[in-house]
Order: sequence, then C-alpha cells, then structure tokens
Amino acid sequence: MATVFERLLAGELPCAKLFEDEHVFAFMDAGQVNDGHVIVATRRPVATLMEASEAEAAALMRAARRVAIAVEQVFAPAGVTVLQANRPAGWQTVPHLHLHVLPRWPDDGVGLVWPRREPGIERLRELAAKLAPALAPPAR
Repeated sequence: MATVFERLLAGELPCAKLFEDEHVFAFMDAGQVNDGHVIVATRRPVATLMEASEAEAAALMRAARRVAIAVEQVFAPAGVTVLQANRPAGWQTVPHLHLHVLPRWPDDGVGLVWPRREPGIERLRELAAKLAPALAPPAR
C-alpha cells in the first residue's frame, strides 16, 4: 500500500510542492505547526534513514538546508527545528523517510522533552567502545 507521500508525489492527492530533484521532494506540511512548516521526503519509498542510500540521505539534508534558508528569509523565525524520526518508537508517524523543517518562535507551544541522564565519562567511553566497531569502514 502506498504511503501518503507516495500518493502526493504521484499527484493522487493535492499538495503545495516546493521543489523536487532526483532523490527528494519538498512540500508544505498539511498540518502546519507554524507558518512555513515544510516536509522534505525521499522520492523512493524507504521507511527509515537506515534504509536510504548515502546519496538519498545526503540529498535529504541538502534539501533541508535549502528549505531552512528559505524559511529564515521569508518567515524570519526566531529559530528552526529540523526533525527526522525513525519507526513508531522514534516518533515516526508516516513510514516513508522524511524530515520536518519547522520555523520556531518563543512560546509557540511546540515541545520536545526527554530526561537528561549524566552517566559519567567512564560509562560514555564504554558506550563509545561498543559502538565504534560498527562505524569502522568495511574490510577490503
């Protein structure tokens, strides 16, 4: 079954498209949190960032930067939040890789809160040691 973003891209549903290239397309979010709220999504229907190609992931961020600059020029927000979520536990609501470019103002009612834990430098080093091998380039 096609995601809402696939249907938007195919023209099956109306949208206010801003631009598209070979990897991504950008459009106004129908649920505007603040004026200027834009979605940037991959053209190819991949669910998460981890499934995207490096070219798609890079194109997504290039487009987000381009949109954020335009949002700042046009709407002059006090700040901009760029949010990308993966899977329901990570707050993803549409299973198609996308990010939000959200202009922000003080007291706009938007919140993002999580508990801050400070495990200490030794625990941080243990966690880094576990993760580092997965970041190493593949053996040739």
